[in-house]
Amino acid sequence: MPRGGGTTYASAGIDLERYDEFVGGLDALMRRTHGPRVIPNPGGFAGLFRLDYNERLFKRNYRDPVLVACCDGVGTKIKLAQRRGVLDTIGIDLVAMNVNDLIVEGAEPLFFLDCLSVPHVDKDAMSRVMHGVAEGCRTAGCALLGGETAEMGDLYKPGDFDLVGFAVGVVELSRAISRRSPEPGDIVLGLASSGVHSNGFTLVRKIIDDRKLDLARTYPGLDAPLGETLLTPTRIYAQSIVRLERSYRVKKVVTGMAHITGGGLADNLERALRPGVDAVIDHDAWPVPPVFAFLRQQGRVDDDEMRRVFNMGIGYCVIVRPAFAAAVREKLERSGETVYEIGRIVRGKGRVRTK
Repeated sequence: MPRGGGTTYASAGIDLERYDEFVGGLDALMRRTHGPRVIPNPGGFAGLFRLDYNERLFKRNYRDPVLVACCDGVGTKIKLAQRRGVLDTIGIDLVAMNVNDLIVEGAEPLFFLDCLSVPHVDKDAMSRVMHGVAEGCRTAGCALLGGETAEMGDLYKPGDFDLVGFAVGVVELSRAISRRSPEPGDIVLGLASSGVHSNGFTLVRKIIDDRKLDLARTYPGLDAPLGETLLTPTRIYAQSIVRLERSYRVKKVVTGMAHITGGGLADNLERALRPGVDAVIDHDAWPVPPVFAFLRQQGRVDDDEMRRVFNMGIGYCVIVRPAFAAAVREKLERSGETVYEIGRIVRGKGRVRTK
């Protein structure tokens, strides 16, 4: 075979120079999320992170630390982002879906890693995605420690990509949510969502396609174009919840929490209950964002199905002792959350009921 005529990685569809250029440009982006617990490791094959500070002033002095880890993606919301060409917020969704799960266990988010799978490296598009990931990490208060960019032209069509994230946190064993349990009389506080968040988008996209909806149009009842409304990033509750937990280091004021994702309020809140108690929820206790009424009307979706698929305006729940409900609500509101008292814990069988 003539010189230079052999098979190369580039001829198979992988441009290593373009790949290396993109990956090399991520270092500065990642460093903006780093704090003193990140240990520099240039050229390393993995990230290094101190569990505690080595500076005496900032030591946490964990007595019985437990690492908490989770993994999640963004689901088919990615398809809508691709369709609209809005790629700078989907990374925020990715971080939110992970850290919002992590804090349910009472954990402080420490660091985050991502895996971005693409057909071919598109530096501009991928940089926009990664800026969103970094922004999400800054909002959550965790370090973007590393990740993977996988170029797989055989698996993905041009323009497609997939995004998965991994979050690690820490909690004192005595403060872990698994060691707490709601009691009759406890109050359920609901923290407002920013919209649809990142669940139910297969149904959302079906409604859009079936009704031939225009994503660029601002429909009656909506405050912004439909596409912009649906792509509003998932709210990140991490800083608010971590700050709340730190304010009650001795008293176990919070007896349960739930991140409201796929399955809606009932299925996710049920996971925070123990056998012997129910949560009675008043669905009139909070205003449902207009986007849900729009989707219900356009898709002719019944109320039960809406509540089973979507968060309906409540993205996170905190169950608290009744004597502290007002104080907890005030703390969360000072952290920027919109909070509603949406229910109460009663004796039961570990289920969520409607008032």
